[in-house]
Amino acid sequence: MTLSSRNAAFKSGIAISSLLLLLGVAASIIAVPVYASMEATLRPGGFFHALLGRHFEPRLLAAHFSALLLALFSLLAVGFIHFFFEKTQAPEILFVAFFAASFAPEVLRLALPLGFVYEIPSLYLVAASRAVLFGRYFGVFSLFVASVYAAGLKLQQQRSAVMIVVTATFFLALGVPVDTQVWDSSLALLSGYASTFALVESGIMLVTVAGFFIAALPRGSREFVFIGAGSALALVGRGVLLRADIWAALPTGMALLVAGTWLMCVRLHRIYLWL
Repeated sequence: MTLSSRNAAFKSGIAISSLLLLLGVAASIIAVPVYASMEATLRPGGFFHALLGRHFEPRLLAAHFSALLLALFSLLAVGFIHFFFEKTQAPEILFVAFFAASFAPEVLRLALPLGFVYEIPSLYLVAASRAVLFGRYFGVFSLFVASVYAAGLKLQQQRSAVMIVVTATFFLALGVPVDTQVWDSSLALLSGYASTFALVESGIMLVTVAGFFIAALPRGSREFVFIGAGSALALVGRGVLLRADIWAALPTGMALLVAGTWLMCVRLHRIYLWL
C-alpha cells in the first residue's frame, strides 16, 4: 500500500470518528435524562469489574461517558498517527490506526437509551449492536496483524491483509446472535456465545503481545519490547472501558489505553523514522 493510500485511510478514519462522535454528543441530549428510569438486570464481566463491581453500584451514565470518551480517543489517536506517520512508511502503523479507529462505533451503544424514548424497531438496535461488535473484533484482529507484521510477515500487499480482516470480522459480527430484550449496565445488548468469544479474544490478545516481544529477536531491536508492553497496556485499558459501568473505570481505563497506544506509536516511529 502506498503512503498516499494509507494516509487516505487515516483521513477516512478521522472523518468517521468525527461523525460518530458528533452523533454521540447529539444523542446525549436525549439519552442522559432517560437513565433515571432505566435499570439493567446484568452487569458486564471482566477482571476489573469482578474486582470492583461488588463495591460499587452500576451507573449507566458512566457507561454513557465511556462510549463518548472512546469515540473521542479514536478521533484524537488516528489524528495523532496521521500527523506523525504521514511521511513514514511503517507496515504496522496502519493496523495500529485501525485498532484506534475501532473504538468510534462504541457510541452506537447509545441507541439503547434512545430506544426507551422513541419506538425504534428492534432491527435498528440489532444493527447498532452488530456495528459495535464489528468494531471490537476488528480492533483486536487489527492489532494482532500488526504484531504479525512486526514478527516478520513479508506480505507486500497490505490491501490483502486488510480485506481478510474486514471480511472475517464482518461475517463474525453478522453471525453472532443478539438478544434485543436483554442488556447489561454497559449499555450493550446481550450477544450469544459471549464466554466462547471472550476466551478466543483473550487468546488472540496474548498472542498479539507475545508477537511484539518475539519481534525483538529477529529484528534486533529492543523497541519492540516496549511496543509489546504498550499493546498490553492498551488492551487492558480497552477491556476496562468497553465494560465500564462505574466512574472509577473511566480514568483507569483511559490512562492505560492512552499510555499503551502512545508507547506503541512513539516506539514504532523511532524504528522507522530513519529507514
